[in-house]
Amino acid sequence: MPDQLLTIETTRLAAGHVRLRLTGDLDYDTAPELIAAAAELHGDAPVLVDLTGVTLCDSSGLSALLVVHRAAGAIRLTGVSPQLQRMLDRTGLSELLAVAYSDDDVRAIG
Repeated sequence: MPDQLLTIETTRLAAGHVRLRLTGDLDYDTAPELIAAAAELHGDAPVLVDLTGVTLCDSSGLSALLVVHRAAGAIRLTGVSPQLQRMLDRTGLSELLAVAYSDDDVRAIG
């Protein structure tokens, strides 16, 4: 059995927010896992997606983030690597997906 390529930890935070903490690769093979995890939230809370542990994100990963954004109404990304930030900028998704750049932004959520 191969090692799990993506781990998703779901945590309920203050003020009704939910954090999805991703670790591993967010790609063609694992993007459906993120979509399924977000679907279990039933769009009932603002979502913080912590990408600190993501080692790879391809176009399928970006697509999954968009699906989660649409399902949740809005998401906030944190822990965005410089490579992922360039992808978000080049695709125009940085204007759509809110990125929390400071610890204060994340602490304000919980």
